[in-house]
Amino acid sequence: MKKLNTLMTFALALFITGCATTGNNSAATTTETGSFISQYPTRDRVEYVLNCVAKHGGLNYVNQYSCGCKIDKIAEKLSFKEYEDAITFGFMGKTAGEAGGAFRDPEQAKKLKKRIKEAEEYAENSCFVK
Repeated sequence: MKKLNTLMTFALALFITGCATTGNNSAATTTETGSFISQYPTRDRVEYVLNCVAKHGGLNYVNQYSCGCKIDKIAEKLSFKEYEDAITFGFMGKTAGEAGGAFRDPEQAKKLKKRIKEAEEYAENSCFVK
């Protein structure tokens, strides 16, 4: 149990301090429309699009275009740091028991989960033909 607590403490410390870099970490830079699109690294955009395409039935022009649009719409609503934090809280929050509680229970986690859900709904409605 002590080893698990130590591991969770280490993971939380890495999460809080931010082990990934996105290039310019000084101030949040936005475009003239106020979006955070330029902050999202290409690697993360590609990963999102590939996962989205798989979720929507496979690679075709409509899915590829719509999923690319979707990550752009999400970037209009969330900075990359907020997006990354929300994804981490969501992923780690699925951990069973007390260990996952560190990612499920904080108010920040709840707010970010709500914001990413709203951003994804906005993006889905904006980019996919119904």
